[in-house]
Amino acid sequence: MSVAPAIVVHGGCGRIEAATVAERPEGVRQAAARGFEVLRAGGTSLDAVEAAVEVLEELPLFNAGRGSVLNAEGEIETDASIMDGATRRAGAVACVRGILHPVQLARRVMETTPHVLLAGEGATRFAQSQGFPRLRPEDLIVDARRAQWERVRTAESQSEHGTVGAVACDLQGHVAAATSTGGMVNKLPGRTGDTPLIGCGTWADARLAVSCTGHGEQIIRMTLARLAAFQYESSSDAQRAGEAALAELNATAAGDAGLILVDRQGRVAFCKNTPNMPVCAISHQGTLVQA
Repeated sequence: MSVAPAIVVHGGCGRIEAATVAERPEGVRQAAARGFEVLRAGGTSLDAVEAAVEVLEELPLFNAGRGSVLNAEGEIETDASIMDGATRRAGAVACVRGILHPVQLARRVMETTPHVLLAGEGATRFAQSQGFPRLRPEDLIVDARRAQWERVRTAESQSEHGTVGAVACDLQGHVAAATSTGGMVNKLPGRTGDTPLIGCGTWADARLAVSCTGHGEQIIRMTLARLAAFQYESSSDAQRAGEAALAELNATAAGDAGLILVDRQGRVAFCKNTPNMPVCAISHQGTLVQA
């Protein structure tokens, strides 16, 4: 039986710089439109979420790929993960340097190795073995991120963060999720947040796909993506499941967070506890863009 395809894309939450808030909805709309093209053409949910996240990794507005924030040493280390709900296969990378599309690398880990997660120099060497071009640091660092790092470093603050992600349901009713991030600005080198940890920042099973954004340490403590999937088991309602998981985080380990969800019927949902989280959802109900 054919299912109406659907996709939801987020562009991160948390303390987003005011100057970029108005531009971000258009970025997530472009990403969602690209992913929905894949679905409408009969592509898989896995292909769709990868394509959508790649769009945001190329846009300097977002904290992923080219727009990633800088760590305490003024360098970029990125994390990403991807998960196929139909098979529960997953791939992830952490603390990767010089790679424009970490989400592509995460999928390559899933499809060509027996592992789920590769980190640090090992992940970077794996990327080179797979033919990924290794970019120079200056090829990824954009002026706005350098200026942000200077401000945050001077203030000795580590509060700014963000992530991008996508969830999709294809014509076969299979769901998938992908998430990518540069992490937390001015983080210690080697710091890894929720994004590459399956069940924390990303989850997909036969019924539901979830991608999270927000304060990684708190999301890890709650295994937030898997918690949302657990809530879905009792409600079969993606919106209620996301809100219940977020409410538990708010009550237990308060921190900025947002979730996007889609189930195998193509029903989309998203929720957040911060003022800003750009989201675009495209389904049989049309297109909804939210700042």
